[in-house]
Amino acid sequence: MLKILKYSFYDLMRSRWSYVYFLFYLLLGIVLLFLNNDLSKAVITLMNVIIILVPLIGTIFGVMYYYNSREFTELLLAQPIKRSSIFLGQYFGVATSLAMSLIIGLGLPFAFYGIFNSSAIWDFSLLLITGGFLTFIFTALAFVIALSNENKIKGFGYAILLWLFMAVIYDGLFLMSLLYFEDYPLDKFSLFATMLNPVDLSRVLILLKLDISALLGYTGAVFQQFFGTSFGVILSFVMLVFWVVIPTFFIWRIAKRKDF
Repeated sequence: MLKILKYSFYDLMRSRWSYVYFLFYLLLGIVLLFLNNDLSKAVITLMNVIIILVPLIGTIFGVMYYYNSREFTELLLAQPIKRSSIFLGQYFGVATSLAMSLIIGLGLPFAFYGIFNSSAIWDFSLLLITGGFLTFIFTALAFVIALSNENKIKGFGYAILLWLFMAVIYDGLFLMSLLYFEDYPLDKFSLFATMLNPVDLSRVLILLKLDISALLGYTGAVFQQFFGTSFGVILSFVMLVFWVVIPTFFIWRIAKRKDF
């Protein structure tokens, strides 16, 4: 699996799309720091970009890489290599290269600006960590969708629909349910529903770390009481780890049973 991971990683690192992805974050960091002298405000702006863009790029890259490397994958399947090792290696190679482009692309301008000597270092670190988690989560989900659908059009369609649901539709349904059942105690429901969506969970973690949870109103106070504690932060990261592990398990299971 490690050899396939290395090959997938180096293959993507030589791809022009990886350079475009890296340069986008590099230029984004430079522009934000040029327009904003306050590092905390720059982190808030980056949060709004990362929470939406990282899942989308991870989903599209995951599906695209699987379908484009289909012939090479068939060649590997003819060799005495475990199926699970092939697809898990490809998944980790894609996710690692995307995560590195994100971290290095944003890290370089902020490092030169002096983020290590600023109190915003922890906020920025949390931003990069959650961005890395979202990359691994949505790349894994993309591989699960691609492995389950031989048709490229269906695969891309389901992948975009998944991103749209997680990033936009889920929030709308969540808010509608809070408004409709506002007469009922919804504290536990709000916490549970937030942890079921990695995008919302990442957003809440960053907002609480930036100490602007008051923008969330009453729900923000509930989140502050739970996610603001050490137990809440640990549980949140455990949930993000589960969001990585569960789709990875499905990749292993589908690859093992699928008839190619």
